[in-house]
Amino acid sequence: MRLYLGLVHYPIRNKLGELVTTSVTNLDIHDISRSCRTFGVKNYFIITPFKAQQELVGSILGHWEQDQANAFNPDRQDALAIANCVESIDIAIEEITKIEGVAPFIAVTGANFESNDGDVSQLTKKLESGNMPCFLLFGTGWGLHPIALEKADFKLSPILSKNSDGYNHLSVRSAVAIYLDRLFGS
Repeated sequence: MRLYLGLVHYPIRNKLGELVTTSVTNLDIHDISRSCRTFGVKNYFIITPFKAQQELVGSILGHWEQDQANAFNPDRQDALAIANCVESIDIAIEEITKIEGVAPFIAVTGANFESNDGDVSQLTKKLESGNMPCFLLFGTGWGLHPIALEKADFKLSPILSKNSDGYNHLSVRSAVAIYLDRLFGS
């Protein structure tokens, strides 16, 4: 499976459903890169329109490219090598299309989706039958805004809580790792 992953910071919903941009976090850069590298994701896109946040991501990624940091922790640099920052979902789609020669199939997920949306096995079948790359988008904040959801070819069901009270609030880092294991794990 030719999988690309996007962590979207815009367009995102806040708890009132309004369109917002969320902040990039250092942990998301590092931990999601490591999960992506472990499971063979081709590229991890951190998506934010703010120049200051793009510069922050560039600075973090650049730090681990330095000889001293790379010598200290070469595994970290190896994982971060597949990460890059772009200003929009559309730019990431353009980059994937250039690499693959075909536009990717867009899959989205979110904790607030319906449990009857598609599951991982349906997504895998669809990708294998069409022999196409997939761009899997994860939202931050309170989830992907409808502007982002309009781009989707497939909605992946949420990871459901086993708690009787229905508590369902994983970190995006945890959700990425779980979905990647479900897609690629044995």
